[in-house]
Amino acid sequence: MTELASRTNTGDLPDHRVAQEAMTEPPPRNLRLLQALLDTPTIKPVVERVTPPESAPSTEAAKSKRGFISKLKLRHAIIGIGFVALVAIPTAVTTAYMAFVASDQYHSSVSFSVRSIDSMQATDLLGMFSQSSAGSTVSDSYVLLDFILSERMVQLVDEAFGLDRIYAPRGTDYYFGLKSGLPIEDRLTYWQSMVDISFDHSSGIMTLEIKAFEPETAQKVASFVVAQSEKLINELSVIARNETLKVAQTEVSNAEGRLYQTRAAVRSYRDQSQEADPVEGAKLAAQLVASLEQQLVELRTGLSTALTQMGENTPRVRVMRSQIASLEKQLERERQRFGSGSASKQGRSANQFGDVAGRIQQYENLQTQNEFAERAYTSALAALEKARVDAAAKQRYLAVFIKPTLSEFAQYPHRIMDTLLVLLGSLLIWGVLVMGYYNIRDRN
Repeated sequence: MTELASRTNTGDLPDHRVAQEAMTEPPPRNLRLLQALLDTPTIKPVVERVTPPESAPSTEAAKSKRGFISKLKLRHAIIGIGFVALVAIPTAVTTAYMAFVASDQYHSSVSFSVRSIDSMQATDLLGMFSQSSAGSTVSDSYVLLDFILSERMVQLVDEAFGLDRIYAPRGTDYYFGLKSGLPIEDRLTYWQSMVDISFDHSSGIMTLEIKAFEPETAQKVASFVVAQSEKLINELSVIARNETLKVAQTEVSNAEGRLYQTRAAVRSYRDQSQEADPVEGAKLAAQLVASLEQQLVELRTGLSTALTQMGENTPRVRVMRSQIASLEKQLERERQRFGSGSASKQGRSANQFGDVAGRIQQYENLQTQNEFAERAYTSALAALEKARVDAAAKQRYLAVFIKPTLSEFAQYPHRIMDTLLVLLGSLLIWGVLVMGYYNIRDRN
């Protein structure tokens, strides 16, 4: 019935309608293939125009989208792996170590300052603090600061307690513990990490904090460090005192030697001249000359009187003339010995200190040197005594006003703070690397 209907319908159509339907029917497959092989390239734009306008752009967008997604996934994977390796793992390891492995640490704090005895002369509290923190006590404080953090202190603590024993690793905590057999440089680094010392320049107060795994050990080590510091300050005081007195003692020794030499010279002069004081001898010589001159005047007067009554050849006149000649010769000798007249000058040229005047000059020179030596020796003794007083007044000492404390709970390590520091540091490193990668990528 279907075929009959179709035939009936076809038969009923006009001839031109049948021909039009035959032309609109698609050609066979073989014919289409042959036509595609025989077509020229000029037909391609037509084919491209025939294709829907949305097909080609949608295909390119899909391809670019798939490439972008693949690249984005690779880059994000690298960044994610870096975040895990640089941030997540170190933070997790640090958290686990601080929570389950790190040992508790206790601290013992002590406060002291370097004082001087002369600072007690201050009239008020402010003046005392200003004097105690001024001058050489500040330099002594810095010396003490370096001494506590020096290799010498490490050696002293090691000899007294044994660093390998008191700071040995507790359990598996090898990060905060001290390995045995390390050189002195590594021990010094570890000691400086376990010691915290601060110095207030305005007040001169030093605060020392010693860390250890047991509170009793921290207190003992802190007490030992304070004792060694006090010993050092005492040694510095003794050295300063000796240096201050050394100069004064040297001056006293020199003055004493000079005084001994001048006194020896005076004694040698007295032995040679056989007189204690040439000035007194000169007085006696002057008196003798005056007496001889008086006798000579009396004899000359008597001779003049006798000549008016007697002749030249009388025995009395001859005796008187002989006495006058003897007195004149003796007077000339006394004057020469005393150092007067032209004859005495010639005598001094031959023997400078043979006369009384030369001996007086020599004695006065020796006496002047002796007096100067005595005064210098007296001044040196006074300077030595003053130096002793000053050295005793400026003596340093260590004033401990907060003794080493004993902790009741562990203050170290700072578990949360250390973990946060590791996290922030890791994030910083990771962020710098990521920004560097993007900066290089944008430039290229």
